[in-house]
Amino acid sequence: MASNSMTHAPMTTEEKKVIFASSLGTVFEWYDFYLYGSLAAIIAKQFFAGLDPTSAFIFALLAFAAGFIVRPFGALVFGRLGDMIGRKYTFLVTILIMGMSTFIVGVLPNYESIGVAAPVILIGLRLLQGLALGGEYGGAATYVAEHAPHGRRGAYTAWIQTTATMGLFLSLLVILGTRTVLGEEVFAAWAWRIPFVVSIVLLGVSVWIRMSMNESPAFKKMKEEGKTSKAPLSESFGQWSNLKIVILALLGLVAGQGVVWYTGQFYALFFLTQALKVDGATANILVAISLLIATPFFVVFGSLSDKIGRKPIILGGCLIAALTYFPLFKGLTEAANPDLARAQASAPVTLVADASECSFQFNPTGTAKFTSSCDIAKQVLAANSVNYENVAGAGVAQIKIGDKVIPSYTSKGMPADEAKKQDAAFKKEVVSAIKAAGYPAKADPAKLNKPVVVAILTLLVIYVTMVYGPIAAMLVEMFPTRIRYTSMSLPYHIGNGWFGGLLPTTAFAIVAQTGNIYNGLWYPIIVALMTFVIGLLFVRETKDVDIYAND
Repeated sequence: MASNSMTHAPMTTEEKKVIFASSLGTVFEWYDFYLYGSLAAIIAKQFFAGLDPTSAFIFALLAFAAGFIVRPFGALVFGRLGDMIGRKYTFLVTILIMGMSTFIVGVLPNYESIGVAAPVILIGLRLLQGLALGGEYGGAATYVAEHAPHGRRGAYTAWIQTTATMGLFLSLLVILGTRTVLGEEVFAAWAWRIPFVVSIVLLGVSVWIRMSMNESPAFKKMKEEGKTSKAPLSESFGQWSNLKIVILALLGLVAGQGVVWYTGQFYALFFLTQALKVDGATANILVAISLLIATPFFVVFGSLSDKIGRKPIILGGCLIAALTYFPLFKGLTEAANPDLARAQASAPVTLVADASECSFQFNPTGTAKFTSSCDIAKQVLAANSVNYENVAGAGVAQIKIGDKVIPSYTSKGMPADEAKKQDAAFKKEVVSAIKAAGYPAKADPAKLNKPVVVAILTLLVIYVTMVYGPIAAMLVEMFPTRIRYTSMSLPYHIGNGWFGGLLPTTAFAIVAQTGNIYNGLWYPIIVALMTFVIGLLFVRETKDVDIYAND
């Protein structure tokens, strides 16, 4: 154990440099990653122009999802390298791969120029970005934690935890700035490339700083003693004593952290724009303000975890989030789109359908086509934020809005042109009927209660800071030095990339299935409660672990 004087010693210049280098690189990597998600609609038109607009957008989102899906594989590849050759050089490689992939997206010719090669190259670049990000976080967190004095790891690694939020904030800022200066038309035509291209400057600065850094003391000590792992993958996942800790880290910590994080930052934005029909620019600004207010709490909770422990804060965040999501999101509806809240209460809608032809519309790749009359009706209602009741019936599904009955249709076996016409006619009739029932086509800006919306969004992000602020320190402390990079990276990226990354898709499927726009919240609530119970019963506190002795 470190002495008390070391525990409370002020941060040295070298320690500040370590935190800055790791944080700057990780901010940059998250900035790159979020750019694509924010510009998915434009990228769909540029690179998937050979498809119809709906399919193009679906494939653009599929390419985005691919980056999340491969993250655990990046954790395995780069985690193994980090435990064998060192932390510094491994996460130097990850930032180079990520940065160059992002820059190339900015200069990549579109579909009109090089045809099908454009989307193929784009998806390849997204896969490389996902792999690199899978290796980056574990490297940065391990590197900072192994430089931190005992008793300060929570405070030091919390700076790494701010980077995802800061990366998202920076990407929104650059996109909004470029759009404002050059205008929407120019931005859609070619200026969308600017945020990708300017990232090369950030890459140069990040690489230059990282090149000047030293290897982490814990890894250096272990290497000098000849204790580095020759097979970190088999040690981490082939031995039950270590595999058990990996599973507990995933289910008892990171899965809940992942869904709370995605709900507070991504699903909240998705809910504002898709469910509540707030225009994208306004929603982005409101989210950015909440991020700016709440981001310092990452360091607050990271530092607090050094004093009272990691577990109470992480599990407390999971529990509070699970207990308050429903009232908070209903409050968001009241504040952002009061007309919609009123319509949901006063104009009930019924879907009469044969249950046997209703699918659970879980579509993580975005490529499935739902052709039954029930599924088509549910998709249209969910897309228009209509709460509805499911009633058993026979034959073609029907939507009842007040006294009006609108029959759905089955598109199976229908020629593409005919299906397109039928779809347009059906949507037009439904939208017209729900509008007459008081459902607004979009949120009225004059009725948007911005202070209340920002307050709710800020509280959602504070939940994120509770679960995410101390997580890096805790994961580092759970595993021995020789396999730390590998062991902590995999559960982190499965928890965030899969449990968290699939949240919007899963939530939408639940909403479409049940007919209630709030029921998608059951997914993060159930996962967060699972993590709370497993973490409480089986995960031990780690704040007093001596990571130098734990090798």
